[in-house]
Amino acid sequence: MVRIRLRRVGRKKQPSYRIVVADSRSPRDGRYIEIIGFYNPRTQPATMTIKEDRALYWLSTGAQPSDPVRRILDKLGTLGRFERLKQGEALEALVAEAEQQFAEVGTPSPRTAYAAHEIQRPAKPAAQAAQAEAQAQPAAVAEAEAVEEPEVVEEPGAAEEPEAAAESEGSAEAEAPAAEAADETDDTPPEAE
Repeated sequence: MVRIRLRRVGRKKQPSYRIVVADSRSPRDGRYIEIIGFYNPRTQPATMTIKEDRALYWLSTGAQPSDPVRRILDKLGTLGRFERLKQGEALEALVAEAEQQFAEVGTPSPRTAYAAHEIQRPAKPAAQAAQAEAQAQPAAVAEAEAVEEPEVVEEPGAAEEPEAAAESEGSAEAEAPAAEAADETDDTPPEAE
């Protein structure tokens, strides 16, 4: 049985594929009958090109596309044109329509590759809702604290206590540098007893 399938080409970790017509018994990257297209999933958007006339020919002779190739042919509109070919439309008109469609779309360079971290993917709706809730929650908590905060009546002795605490911290900080300076000047190793 003849299959239309993908044949992997490209370097290690940089796959691109040729769309080939091959015998179903031959290996994935083995012998093929004809190359009818190209697929590069690493470009943004993915690059898909196909020889429309040859694809329609092989589909009409009974070649079965693999699942990935079937999706590619469906995206390109080839399967729809194949159905119209079976109903009696002229092959030349279908090929001209495909060429016009490909000319309008344009193709990105097959050498354009994006690393996985560079591709901008839309955020999931659940993640967006959680993000909005997380941003709204601190504002709501701050408003609630402002409303619930009781009025504090200042006592005359309470104002003096923070100043006294600050003075005691200042004297402790003055003692600390003197102790560090003493440690730095003493370069002699401790004596073993």
